[in-house]
Amino acid sequence: MPTKATWPAARLHVVTGKGGTGKTTVAAAVALSLAAGGRRVLLVEVEERQGIAQLFDTPPLPYEERRVAVARGGGEVRALAVDVEAALLEYLEMFYNLKRAGRALRRMGAVDFATAIAPGLRDVLLTGKIKEAVTRQVKGARAYDAVVVDAPPTGRIARFLSVTKHVAGLAKGGPIKTQSDGVMAVLRSSQTAIHIVTVLEDMPVQETADAIAELRAIGLPVGSIIVNMASQPLLPVGAMARAAGGRLDSATIAASLKEAGLDGESLAGPLLLEAAEHAQG
Repeated sequence: MPTKATWPAARLHVVTGKGGTGKTTVAAAVALSLAAGGRRVLLVEVEERQGIAQLFDTPPLPYEERRVAVARGGGEVRALAVDVEAALLEYLEMFYNLKRAGRALRRMGAVDFATAIAPGLRDVLLTGKIKEAVTRQVKGARAYDAVVVDAPPTGRIARFLSVTKHVAGLAKGGPIKTQSDGVMAVLRSSQTAIHIVTVLEDMPVQETADAIAELRAIGLPVGSIIVNMASQPLLPVGAMARAAGGRLDSATIAASLKEAGLDGESLAGPLLLEAAEHAQG
């Protein structure tokens, strides 16, 4: 699990993984881990699924930062569900002073139209909001010690983070280009670590390998590979081999059961049989 100790320079932790690997749960666990010891962490959702709200059993998150958990040592985790429409209106107000025009665009349905004809704009807005949270300062200090992103799945992560490629088709200059360059500067820096969640199955492992190659090809920093839902074996490797071959010492097991106050003579046989079936399965 990524911690402040394992990634001391990272302040932006992007968590991705194939669907079904538990990336949202892992992202929340990473946020709680980073918040331990009194730190402030922002957990960001970008897929409009309200997965964070479901995980923490809270009402659906609005487009504002709200506290969802308290960590050990007084730290806190705040959460934000980024809404693309709200992010676009915020962008228009921030860079073009078009607050009233933005409201009119919303009523006309122009916001959905804009993101439909320029699909890359959606990712530019989402990553721009993430970058703003990472770099934001309050009274000369960072607003958050770390930002954790529950990102799109591995099949889309490289495209999601390639904002400069999107912008090439949208703008050659101006605020959009400036913002995308700023986003890429953060994403490619030591401040960022992209963690990939997988499970021990063929497809998730293959997608993990593909994602690593794609991210490295565009110069983005790969962080930890997190194997989720992996259980420890009930027996050590050597004992498993002996159990499968029926070579466990029945007398020793019977004696141990007897020491525990159990009927070793009657229990040892069935337990050895169950151990053999488990080891062979």
